[in-house]
Amino acid sequence: MSTVLVVVEQKNGALGRISLEAVAAGQALATTIGGDCAAAVLGDSTSAVANELASKALGRIYTLEHPLLKHYTPDGYNAALQQLIQKTSPAYVVFPHTYQVRDFAPSLAARFGQSLISDVVAIHSGDGNPVFVRQLFQGKLNADYRRSATQSAPGFVSIQAGSFRVEDLKSGTASAEPFPVELDVSHIRTTPSEPFRESAQTVDLGAAPVIVSVGRGIREQENMPLIEALAQALGAELAASRPICDAGWLPIERQVGSSGQTVAPKLYLAVGISGAIQHLVGMKGSKTVVAINKDENAPIFEVADYGVVGDLFEIVPELTKAILAAKS
Repeated sequence: MSTVLVVVEQKNGALGRISLEAVAAGQALATTIGGDCAAAVLGDSTSAVANELASKALGRIYTLEHPLLKHYTPDGYNAALQQLIQKTSPAYVVFPHTYQVRDFAPSLAARFGQSLISDVVAIHSGDGNPVFVRQLFQGKLNADYRRSATQSAPGFVSIQAGSFRVEDLKSGTASAEPFPVELDVSHIRTTPSEPFRESAQTVDLGAAPVIVSVGRGIREQENMPLIEALAQALGAELAASRPICDAGWLPIERQVGSSGQTVAPKLYLAVGISGAIQHLVGMKGSKTVVAINKDENAPIFEVADYGVVGDLFEIVPELTKAILAAKS
């Protein structure tokens, strides 16, 4: 049976949402090729992550532990994963598309004479041969990629954040299996420094189930309380397109888009957002999109499930009143 191996990424003993999305993608890919899905986690201590994965529908969880894997280095990860892949012979290796994966996965694929199909947003069945969809020119075009039937395994794929939903993860019971890794300090050509410390984020929009997002249609900062009241009525997180954050009307951590956060809420309410492609790539994973815009030709309506053409200054207050009345 063909196997899909998902390499998850941990941080301080915890899995990020994008790693769980990669597991969901791996499960879907395994179904497409009629195989099973396994996961691999690297580090000097992997028990916490293995326990988190134990409730997922996985054939097994490979734990690759070694002191030289305590801190990420491309040489260490490549050497360890090369040993695992050579031993287990998966049909596909799936990664979350993170900065770390971008650093080491292409060279890992090259060790097997393969290329990495990166930033995949969807996987389709193509007569038993999976079709991987990537977006080009910031989402203006979709391109289909498939491996030739004559290509040797494994195929290497990374999954774009927000393209697969954590809610679609299949539950099950999985057991951890230690995989012995042979590493020597001479294999590591770089010396890792202290991890980069990002400024503390006051909100993780990627975990929000409901988001109200505002764009230039709000006109002035003095009108922002109108949107804040709607978000509060819905119990939603407040977000914005880039111009709003560039103007300083909302902090930068609330920006959604290619240069901001990628989100995948159950409900995304876009108010006064025209729908530039840079914004759409950040919210395309939303389950339901509702757009309010006075321009009936705004690009946001092309991706919206429900659209309201009209003046937001008339619609939003009435919508907020209706929501509060329904909740009372």
